[in-house]
Amino acid sequence: MPLPRLIPCLDVAAGRVVKGVRFQELRDAGDPVELGASYSDAGADELVYLDVMATIEGRSSLLDLVARIADRLAIPFTVGGGVRSVGDAEALLEAGADKVSVNSAALERPALVSELAARLGSQAVVVAVDVTNGAVLTRAGSTPTGRRAVDWAREAEERGAGEILLTSIDADGTRDGYDLELTRAVSEAVSLPVIASGGAGSAVHVADALGVAQAALLASILHENPARLETLRSELRDLGVALRDAA
Repeated sequence: MPLPRLIPCLDVAAGRVVKGVRFQELRDAGDPVELGASYSDAGADELVYLDVMATIEGRSSLLDLVARIADRLAIPFTVGGGVRSVGDAEALLEAGADKVSVNSAALERPALVSELAARLGSQAVVVAVDVTNGAVLTRAGSTPTGRRAVDWAREAEERGAGEILLTSIDADGTRDGYDLELTRAVSEAVSLPVIASGGAGSAVHVADALGVAQAALLASILHENPARLETLRSELRDLGVALRDAA
């Protein structure tokens, strides 16, 4: 079985990394290229960049930024936000991304997941699922969809997704721990890897998430001190979590 992954997440708006609580009150957290490079140096397995305003503003992701990130990183990274077509996804991969994440556009037209998987391969397709009280929201967590998280995750898998990026909006940015009930329910419903997101505040929280998911997304716990990733890896090993060696 593959070893679990630690994946720092960088939400980007107006060319800067931002972080909030439950998708609100966004604050500046640094430069996306430099912060990503710091995480890479500190031993991140992968990175995720999410352009959190692309869908709201009706535009594609920032290709110039993706290219600059690719020039600095030696680890895989995923880019999401504003991916509405196969062409959008191909442009991101050509700019240097390794995977694309889709959310709102896939909910509006689920066939997009199938099209992406057929053209790019499932390994390059991540379906992001933002959830509150078991219900899936869209457009940066602002709009109900009428879908349930488990049902949508199953459909995404059937349509060819390679991974599920599962975010608990209720836990996001709180540092009070992941929504383990939600994460376990989705993980048990699908056979593809699930990335747990939202709520990491300690090594114990991350270890608990990795007990039910294949990867843990990290944001608030790291952004003020990227070097925390190095000590976090040591703490997780002390808790019995088997991790791959840092690159």
